[in-house]
Amino acid sequence: VVSLTCDMANSTVESYVQLFQIIIYISTFVLGLLFNMMALWFVSCKIRKLTESTIYLVSLITLNTFLLFILPFKIISFGSQGEWNLGSAFCSFLESLYFVNMYGSILISVCICVDRYIAIRHPFLAVSLRSTKKAAMVCSIVCLGVWAGTSFTCQFHDSTHTTCFYGFSDEIWEKPGVLVTLETVFLGSVTAMTFCTAQIIICLKRSRKPNDPLTNTSKSVKVVIANLVTCIVCFTPFHVAFLLYYLVKREVITSNLLQILRSFVQISLCWANLNCCLDAICYYFVLKEFLKSPPQESQKTANSS
Repeated sequence: VVSLTCDMANSTVESYVQLFQIIIYISTFVLGLLFNMMALWFVSCKIRKLTESTIYLVSLITLNTFLLFILPFKIISFGSQGEWNLGSAFCSFLESLYFVNMYGSILISVCICVDRYIAIRHPFLAVSLRSTKKAAMVCSIVCLGVWAGTSFTCQFHDSTHTTCFYGFSDEIWEKPGVLVTLETVFLGSVTAMTFCTAQIIICLKRSRKPNDPLTNTSKSVKVVIANLVTCIVCFTPFHVAFLLYYLVKREVITSNLLQILRSFVQISLCWANLNCCLDAICYYFVLKEFLKSPPQESQKTANSS
């Protein structure tokens, strides 16, 4: 959704919202930059064999890098009450990149869970379905598809406005297709991830021997659980806030909640950025555990993950 800008541009942002945004954005930028660089270093310098998992991981880090590029501009924009002097086109580009990160991260996380599910639950089928080339192709399709989806909503952008990252275009509330698409993508992703995570845990528990410490299989469980928890914790508030705000704008529920929900949307969008840190932390430690395994064991883990 490229252009969530206009409806709130003329309204005053609550002081506590501004403070929350500045704290979260600065913290996310510093920690996200640190942890994503560490994770990328592990992948490029320590992992010798390219696997499906590392391809998905690099894609996730790349998407998080998009967000890290945007955050300084958001910090400057919010510090100046949203006043924007860098042009409408650049603002649209940054807003598009913002939602490419959000929904690209969600869909890549789904791909990671589905990939692990196929590898563990259907090992024979995995031989024909999984490969590094196919993983790279899936990541490319996801990124291009999300980018095309966000670019399509450029029509909602008000080219005359002098603010950026503030508010929602009035046209968005007249087109329920945007709301339906975003909510469907999110709910469908969470459902798929929950199913795959549950199936992986059940399958590994059934196949585990009594004295097996689960050193290898626990890595797969950690990855899918980390994906699911990060997705739910970071992105659920925004999708709930977006739905409620839509209902207020369409006068389905009382308009007395407008200001409260407006602040809720702003805070939830800010909160969603934490996925940049959580993704990097989770996968950094998973890769670190991967490297602690003996050479032959690591190779088996790489092939099965």
